[in-house]
Amino acid sequence: MRETYTLKLIREIESGSLPLDEYLARKAEAIAKLEPLLNSFITIVKGFENYEAGKLGLLRGLTVAIKDNICVEGVETTCGSLILKGYRPSYDATVVERIKGNSGVITGKTNMDEFAMGSTTEWSAFGPTRNPWDPSRVPGGSSGGSAAAVASGESELALGSDTGGSIRCPASFCGVVGLKPTYGLVSRYGLIAYANSLEQIGPIARDVYGCALLLTVIAGYDPRDSTSIDRSSTDYRATLIDGLEGFRIGVIRELLGEGVDRRIRSSIRESIYKLESLGAVVEEISMPSIEFALPAYYIIAMAEASSNLARYDGVRYGMNLPVRDHDWSRYCEEVRSRGFGLEVKRRMILGAYVLSAGYYDRYYIKALKVRTLIKREFTDAFKTFDALIGPSMPILPFKIGEKVEDPLELYMCDMDTVPVNLAGLPAISIPCGLADGLPIGLQIIGSYFREDLILRVAYNLEATLDLRLKPVFSEVCL
Repeated sequence: MRETYTLKLIREIESGSLPLDEYLARKAEAIAKLEPLLNSFITIVKGFENYEAGKLGLLRGLTVAIKDNICVEGVETTCGSLILKGYRPSYDATVVERIKGNSGVITGKTNMDEFAMGSTTEWSAFGPTRNPWDPSRVPGGSSGGSAAAVASGESELALGSDTGGSIRCPASFCGVVGLKPTYGLVSRYGLIAYANSLEQIGPIARDVYGCALLLTVIAGYDPRDSTSIDRSSTDYRATLIDGLEGFRIGVIRELLGEGVDRRIRSSIRESIYKLESLGAVVEEISMPSIEFALPAYYIIAMAEASSNLARYDGVRYGMNLPVRDHDWSRYCEEVRSRGFGLEVKRRMILGAYVLSAGYYDRYYIKALKVRTLIKREFTDAFKTFDALIGPSMPILPFKIGEKVEDPLELYMCDMDTVPVNLAGLPAISIPCGLADGLPIGLQIIGSYFREDLILRVAYNLEATLDLRLKPVFSEVCL
């Protein structure tokens, strides 16, 4: 196996050439220097640099940043919202338990679009995160804080959640690797829900090896999660094998259509040539139902969000206001008016609308039918191809504030990522080039529970591209 950045770091810690205390001190220094500029974190775990390793697990003391919608015992968890400010869970999410059990060092809770509703990490009650490649630009979202922390070197690894592209989008915009697992592969216990049928927790890392390592740690059956699939465990590091001889890879025509930046199309074409040079057979494929994926996704996601967020009433947890007239309806209205941001309110209202009498069949049921068509098309495609590819994002990272006045334009940014969530498939975004000094991401999609195949394709493409992307703001931590 070739020596990637993450593998080299682990070997240095194992051998003692890089003492763990020195490594953690570097990370603490990087966070202290970069946070005033990037705002990757909402909460820093105090004293994480004093971690004392006993028997080292797979992570060997590497730092892991946790998206702020994943519960960490005793650490404030806000989902980027004022309505949960001050909430400290009394338990760890299953993924956090597994990270701690494998000697991962939790550095803090990363910034995110409020309740994971956004593609820019501008919709956070705690201010926007900035892109390490250009702090005037968005890092993508909703896991923008996690991706920015990894890209800048504030943390070695990170967890995000992906409901419609919320891992792959910031991975693309920040020039890192992000993987959305098959629905059911990674436990959702301890993830604060936005849209239950769509979201999955997944890893973000500097390289494919780091993603495979963290996925190995967090994947596996969990009886506490009713959506968890009981499958034998896999060491995904072992799937990183050189060569793609005999692989058949499909290029989804509809993901490269209207609205995709020409520079991104050019970078994807270059990656196709690289894949062919590695022995893969690459062919174009058409999936017509993808045209309807975006509206179907937003109908389903908003409907589920309106149901999930109904629990926030200021009584059981989170924001608590003084009671004046003992009228619960007025109190709840005031809590939600103050606690929820504009985008969350918009999605809750739209979700309630599509579920209301007279519109349920017209919108919600029709969206579910589209979802079934998309699943069928993917299933048919994987009878011929081992993996499918396309861009992770149709555009390059844009300026902070540039698109906030037009929510429809922001929703259109998800056109390449949402089909995967509707189908429940695994997909990985890896850097495949630069344009005007900004990273471009390529998305590799696999069939159900074939993370091994997409990781292998990504690993080989990463090696042959040999980009070694490093934003200027990562210098402080190297």
